[in-house]
Amino acid sequence: MPSAVRALGPPLLMTLTLLGAASPAAAGPAGWSLAPAGGPRPSFYAEGAPGTALQDTVAVTNPARTPVTVRLRGTGLPVVLARATLTVPARTRAEVPFTVTVPSGSAPGARSGAIEARDGTGRAADVPVRLRIAGPRLAALTVEHLALHPDDITYQLVNRGTTVLVPTLAVRADGTFGRVLDRAPRPLPVRLAPGTRRTLREPWHGRPFLDHVDVRLTVTAGGARATADTAATFVPWGTLGALAGLAATVAVTFLVRRRARRTRESETPSREAELTGAVA
Repeated sequence: MPSAVRALGPPLLMTLTLLGAASPAAAGPAGWSLAPAGGPRPSFYAEGAPGTALQDTVAVTNPARTPVTVRLRGTGLPVVLARATLTVPARTRAEVPFTVTVPSGSAPGARSGAIEARDGTGRAADVPVRLRIAGPRLAALTVEHLALHPDDITYQLVNRGTTVLVPTLAVRADGTFGRVLDRAPRPLPVRLAPGTRRTLREPWHGRPFLDHVDVRLTVTAGGARATADTAATFVPWGTLGALAGLAATVAVTFLVRRRARRTRESETPSREAELTGAVA
């Protein structure tokens, strides 16, 4: 499809053209109309790499016998118009240049927006703007900040490529005596735009009571694959503390009773001493 884009050149200026006769509306309601300048086109089409500025021109045609004032704006895309408010004399066509800047870091693919005009009565018209962003399509991601918590696993996914990613997650955990967690790959309910970072949570109820565990997360998306590993030792400190306290209590009780018994034995005369003396 031939591009309708011209390189950004001289300053943006509005031009007026006197109509010899009323022109049919190219877009919008009866009366004034909105359309791409320079010939019959149903929409604007632009193509460029991220960071470039592209230019085209929109025309407002007023075939009536009285002037009309409209407000212009771009929607859905970073559009800058030479004029935001425009008064078009009777039987005149006004052409207003505009630029579309392709956002830096944008993923290759198609984007859409519109140029919109609205008059003082609320009457409106718009022309679609179709933008294709050039560049290589690269799928790349990383898994970062993996951590284990009492009831879940937290981690971050980072899209380091140029395409939108819908990731799939698999989780595996191996303990001292074998596998304790094995979750098959499943899609995550997130869409990662290029350059974005998301913190996610994976529930893990019923984790090991007393064990050393190695955990691995594997994430795939659009041909990209990333893994992250961590390890943790699960120790029920509360239970161990209670057992230690119980053991201490038993030990103290044993020592107290032993000391009491020794004390009683030292204070009580022996039977041998009672039997010594004269025999009647």
